[in-house]
Amino acid sequence: MPISNLFFINAEEPIDGCLKPANLPIQPLLENLDIEKYLHGVELVVVGGESDRKARPLDYDWVLNIREQCKRQNVHFEFRQWGTHFIKDGKRYLLAVKDLCDQARKANINL
Repeated sequence: MPISNLFFINAEEPIDGCLKPANLPIQPLLENLDIEKYLHGVELVVVGGESDRKARPLDYDWVLNIREQCKRQNVHFEFRQWGTHFIKDGKRYLLAVKDLCDQARKANINL
């Protein structure tokens, strides 16, 4: 199944006639994804959740899964923001929009 919310940005140099993707933002992260086969040539993957009262939930396990894929491929990883609604250790949480980025930094999982 194609992954519909992946967009490569900041293309820098051609590889076999195609532009090399430098950054891969996955915001919002809406499901558990296997992106490892797309990471060749990527320098940075950024993930985050939605920030809205009606936002779809972000599962922290999905974030950690992408982080591990990045780690295996030696790609930088940045957890940019929690979702307003998120799941961690099977529990549902609600955060104020103003706290999403700060709380993501406090997770201290960037590579």
